[in-house]
Amino acid sequence: MRVYESPVARIGLTVFALAVAGFFALPLLWLITAPFNPRTTLAVELPSEPSLSNFETVFGNSFAVRALFVNNLIIAGGTMVLVAVIATLTSYGLSRTRIPGRDLLIYVLILFSSVVSGTAAMVPIFLLAYNLGLVDTLTGVILVMTGGYLPSAIFIMRDFVDSIPRSYEEAALVCGASPLRIFMDIAVPLVRPGVMVVAVWTFVNAWGAFLIPVVLLRSPENMPASVAFYSFYTEAGTPLLTLVSAYAFLYTIPVLLLYLLVNWKFGFRFFGGIKR
Repeated sequence: MRVYESPVARIGLTVFALAVAGFFALPLLWLITAPFNPRTTLAVELPSEPSLSNFETVFGNSFAVRALFVNNLIIAGGTMVLVAVIATLTSYGLSRTRIPGRDLLIYVLILFSSVVSGTAAMVPIFLLAYNLGLVDTLTGVILVMTGGYLPSAIFIMRDFVDSIPRSYEEAALVCGASPLRIFMDIAVPLVRPGVMVVAVWTFVNAWGAFLIPVVLLRSPENMPASVAFYSFYTEAGTPLLTLVSAYAFLYTIPVLLLYLLVNWKFGFRFFGGIKR
């Protein structure tokens, strides 16, 4: 009998799994309970008298509300659309065109993507945005983050595009379909799950981005929610847990809704729409 099949080993694995699950569940429990507690602490405790006063105070902060429901949606939504569209077009072109060193090119792009969105590239990125007049604009933030996420998105999308049999496209060519029509009517429907995966992945990363917005943006009316969190800190740098927890609760809702919508619509299938 193998070691992990013994009753003692199973009990030990179960206890270990429960301990790990509890370790990761505690912050989520705090996030769910703390916003409704008028006297929030770092401990997880059910509020004796649930209240919405924390949310009322948060919605009274116009700077934080605009950052969350306007700026964040513009930045994350714009980045998501650009990355999904460009990654789909690029991955289709790379998959269907024979280019010497194509695989090497993709891996080099992924390598550079860690530099474009990292701290090492902040100075040249800022200088480039300054020379283009994109400092303190949401457009500049969107373009910079799009450049950072594109290589990884192309790498993800290429697997979906490669799963499309070329015979589908060849049959459409015989029927007289143009390349654009083949792409729109054959390729796009088949790689739609991949587009959704890339879109959600991009939205989540752009939604929580902090470094690029704080470097490129200057005006308070352009700041995203990741920066607006500091408006719920005291002058001494101490967080007001009641307001931070309520704002964090609101901060997670758009991402959660997007995930539920895509999961309900597409089921997050990590494969194309081809039945073999």
